[in-house]
Amino acid sequence: MTVTETSPALRMPPAAPAEAAAFFAARLAFQADVSDVHASLESGAPGFVLVDSRGPEAWAHGRIPGALHLPTAEIPERAAAVLDPATPVITYCWGPACDGATRAALALAELGYRVKEMIGGMEYWTREGFPVETPAGTARRTPDPLVAPPQAAHCAC
Repeated sequence: MTVTETSPALRMPPAAPAEAAAFFAARLAFQADVSDVHASLESGAPGFVLVDSRGPEAWAHGRIPGALHLPTAEIPERAAAVLDPATPVITYCWGPACDGATRAALALAELGYRVKEMIGGMEYWTREGFPVETPAGTARRTPDPLVAPPQAAHCAC
């Protein structure tokens, strides 16, 4: 018996290296992680606009400092008034179990914007201990040690 016959992870063999490289390069062209978005925002010159695609109640509950509130349903009528087509956009929503940021990114791409999705959304932003604007002010949670190394600014990946 071969490893591919006994390994559940290898039932479908890995792609050829060139195909894998194309796939992973494409993923990086479409997505950014919360650590990279945070580092970019902290630099003071991120080079993109961060768009919170959630509805008004979610926005009021808490949001990423510096984000622009543009709910997905409002993108067709409001994007041109609030976004510069020359500036890339990164969208976010609740978290990995929500495809709101994906829908927002699609709507923006269909309007001609260069766009990426922040994978992890608000869930992983807060789990990594990054700041959140709330009605009571800016708050930070203790980073979840399962997703953010203790005493580290990032995962160093």
